[in-house]
Amino acid sequence: MVLTQMKSSLNILAIAALALQFSIPAHADFVGFSIGAAYWAPSLSGDFNSDGESDIDLSDDLDIDDPSQSSLVLSLEHPIPILPNIRYQNIDLDSDGRSALSGDITFEGETYTAGETVRSTFDLSHDDIVLYYEVLDNWVNLDVGLDLKRFDGKVSMVGSTNTATSSIDIDETLPLLYLSARFDLPFSGFYVGADISSFSIDDSSADDLTLKLGYESDSGLGIEGGVKTFSLELDDADDLDTDIEYDGAYVNGYFHF
Repeated sequence: MVLTQMKSSLNILAIAALALQFSIPAHADFVGFSIGAAYWAPSLSGDFNSDGESDIDLSDDLDIDDPSQSSLVLSLEHPIPILPNIRYQNIDLDSDGRSALSGDITFEGETYTAGETVRSTFDLSHDDIVLYYEVLDNWVNLDVGLDLKRFDGKVSMVGSTNTATSSIDIDETLPLLYLSARFDLPFSGFYVGADISSFSIDDSSADDLTLKLGYESDSGLGIEGGVKTFSLELDDADDLDTDIEYDGAYVNGYFHF
């Protein structure tokens, strides 16, 4: 409940900040580049179905493994006010499972029966391409923009008794409103911050929230850690409905120059 309320509040703040950026033109005074390596170890929960069939629980039905992934993080900031800055991160969320079914399930028209062993893949890997503007750039840093999540994933099942196979390729790009806030603690190099991306239309929604504590040295070498949550509700996207959440610890080491 607390996390849901926090997301709602940050969504409202994001909309306000997006409006604010049109009235407060801020930009970097020089070209800045950052390269980093992030690690995220989330737990995965939720369910999905295809074409309105019965829900399939990722844990109870398929025993899907929790993913863990490392990723490359790149960002470029420049002094040209009209052009957005850019941030890129690849998110590998490929999970596998093997389970003896306790009941019948149906996916993409194929029925898998109780007692059958099913091998499954649940892959929501995607690229984050963030186009953003700096609203504030001092001890309080505030960025607003657009987060393009470009999914290139797959959901598939293979049965053991009747050689049934079913799969759905996920090829979607979701435009999320993006907000990043960072507060530098005086004379210490430490900072606290939050990043949020949010999207909602009809019965589909996505929320990506990171809360972090970090340290950056005078040389630009830094490290930050915290918690990251990504939830996705899809309604008939490539014949797939989802209600899932990834939630876990996050760490990122980087060099800013």
